[in-house]
Amino acid sequence: MKPSQEAVEQNLKDAGCGWETICKFLECFQQGRVEEQLQLLSQQRGRLLEKLHTQQKQIDCLDYLVYQLEKGLAATKEAPQEKPRRSVRREYH
Repeated sequence: MKPSQEAVEQNLKDAGCGWETICKFLECFQQGRVEEQLQLLSQQRGRLLEKLHTQQKQIDCLDYLVYQLEKGLAATKEAPQEKPRRSVRREYH
């Protein structure tokens, strides 16, 4: 059973397709041009993967900064704490 045009349109919206892609896809859908539909879906998939890779790099940058901060925090906790030096007054008689 073939999905309805409304269901296909909603799926394309949910997949983040723009209006232009949706219109082209639906035109191909109505005319049974499956190869062109597959090409449009592949292009959208590529755009989504590019965004995903960009966002993964951003997450990696944040993770690195968190790592550096935690590493610095752990180093300050592990460093032996110097006792404050008291000034000693020596009185000579």
